[in-house]
Amino acid sequence: MTVTLTVPPRADADRLTGLPVTVIGAGPVGLAATAHLHEQGLPVVVYEAGDQVGTSVRAWGHTRLFSPWRYVIDDAARRLLEPTGWTEPRRSSLPTGHDLVAQYLEPLAQTPELAAVLRYGVRVDAVSRQGMDRTRSTGRADTPFLLRLHTADGVEDVTARAVVDTSGTYTSPNPLTAAGLAPAADLGDRAMHALPDVLGVDRDRFAGKRVLVVGAGHSAANTLIKLAALAKDEPGTTLLWAIRNAGTARLGADAADGLAARGQLGSNVHGLVESGRIERLASFEIDDVSAEGDLVTVTGRRAGEAFAVAVDVIVNATGFRPNLDMLREIRLGLDDIVEAPRALAPLIETRICTPAAPCPRTVSRSWRARSRTSSSPG
Repeated sequence: MTVTLTVPPRADADRLTGLPVTVIGAGPVGLAATAHLHEQGLPVVVYEAGDQVGTSVRAWGHTRLFSPWRYVIDDAARRLLEPTGWTEPRRSSLPTGHDLVAQYLEPLAQTPELAAVLRYGVRVDAVSRQGMDRTRSTGRADTPFLLRLHTADGVEDVTARAVVDTSGTYTSPNPLTAAGLAPAADLGDRAMHALPDVLGVDRDRFAGKRVLVVGAGHSAANTLIKLAALAKDEPGTTLLWAIRNAGTARLGADAADGLAARGQLGSNVHGLVESGRIERLASFEIDDVSAEGDLVTVTGRRAGEAFAVAVDVIVNATGFRPNLDMLREIRLGLDDIVEAPRALAPLIETRICTPAAPCPRTVSRSWRARSRTSSSPG
């Protein structure tokens, strides 16, 4: 018996040829990815929603990293910077976010190779496959990606051979409530984003106020330490710290950590609790947050019993999550808990590490910028 193949020859096998790889976001991860793509000789374009590099980093620029420069500067980025006469910062020193922008991201963006491919003021509203929603499979791998861009001039659709999403998570905080829902009421400016500039532009929001910081991670610790410094100079500043569990596994009360500065955060904040300068509300599961007059009332349960506290301002330091809206038509293999690629998830959240895939002790969770290559499976 003779078998005759009746599948017509594929005329679209070269549809990806010549198309660029698109990088979404011009932060530390996005620029590093772009440097690597350049080294591979691949055409690349970077879309940044802000009008300059490192938009989110600038928002928390007053905060000092606990990762020294030697862990921050990407090797491919360094190779682009060195011919320009750039002076590398001392590798053992700890930069602030502002240092990161001024001494690394801005010089990197100004290299001829990256300056030529960066487009600012461009928001990516959606990513799909050209002519194919997420339900269609035939020929999907050879179909270009389609990106819908929002610019000052209007809406534009462009194609790409692959998409690297490094748009980050800083603008998508986790909700305040234990159920993962936003508070029922709009709290306005009485609820502050993580890592406010307590000793700088946001000082008046906290001076002399009763402040509640919610969260058990390093963002919360950074904020509490700065609030304690403010309270020494501003009488009447009262500090409360709400955590959902009985303890703070991420903030050990000693400096035994692969990154010494990260371990010191835990030591410092627990010392402030022990000295009475911070009141810790452990085992506090928040059900709702409401605005009543000039106060914010936080209601929930402590160790199963009804509990409420009233404060002037609340800081949401409960962490961040990716905004997946623009990727609705893309097929992604994500971890169920942190919504990151499955191979990356154990580096972000130690609770999902296993004996077969242990978590390295030196991973810095401050680098939670979401890096997702949408070309596979797409």
